[in-house]
Amino acid sequence: MPSPVSAEVGALYDRFTALGSASLGENLHFGYWDSPDSRVSLEEATDRLTDMMADRLHIGAGSRVLDLGCGVGTPGVRIARRTGADVTGISVSTEQIARANALAESSGVADRARFRQADAMELPFEDGSFDAVIALESIIHMPDRAQVLAHVGRVLRPGGRVVLTDFFERAPIPAAGQTAVRRYLHDFMMTMVTAESYPPLLRGAGLWLEEFLDISDQTLEKTFVLLSERINAAKKQLSDEFGEEMVDQFDPGDLVGIREFGYLLLVAQRP
Repeated sequence: MPSPVSAEVGALYDRFTALGSASLGENLHFGYWDSPDSRVSLEEATDRLTDMMADRLHIGAGSRVLDLGCGVGTPGVRIARRTGADVTGISVSTEQIARANALAESSGVADRARFRQADAMELPFEDGSFDAVIALESIIHMPDRAQVLAHVGRVLRPGGRVVLTDFFERAPIPAAGQTAVRRYLHDFMMTMVTAESYPPLLRGAGLWLEEFLDISDQTLEKTFVLLSERINAAKKQLSDEFGEEMVDQFDPGDLVGIREFGYLLLVAQRP
């Protein structure tokens, strides 16, 4: 699959952000549930995943955090309010940056949560600028993970940590699921990796692997099910507002049950 192009990813999210908010809520990412029968809402589950990642950053008041691919700012604002850290968020989407800064202002944390348009492939920050970096479902869109991680290693201070999530193949995708997976990755300009690819990627960026968790069972299936249910329950309303083709493109229902499609949480540190 061709690598995503930053400008095209930005245009995609300018287009899909409003639809994503209408269906996923203001957290444009997956949720985390402790068990398949958990009754936790999608909104609470997405906040749980943000908190799981933020807790692994080891940050507090005064820490400088880079939110790499900040979406509409909900995770970054939550981190700033919850930890007291100073958050800088970046995205290639002008629509997302506008909404993120508006959210920071309305939440009363505009002095500690600031968002700007920038490309993770060429981070415009000095070496050692940040105590921590969070990349929540953003590296999946990057044309070159090695280049992004090299920049992450550069802007982290010694001892700083990066926490990210990514899509990976838990096992070869069976023939019956390949069309759905290819469609999803293609439509949202994403790529996936194998678990084995990360240790050399991190070493090349001067980062040490601390934790690698397969959280597929706690994130993917339930998010796909709940999101598909929401989209289909409100399909006429959403189609009238966004167009039926766009709504169908956003619906992940055909991915339900493909357990080889995986979701990882990774923690690394700059020594």
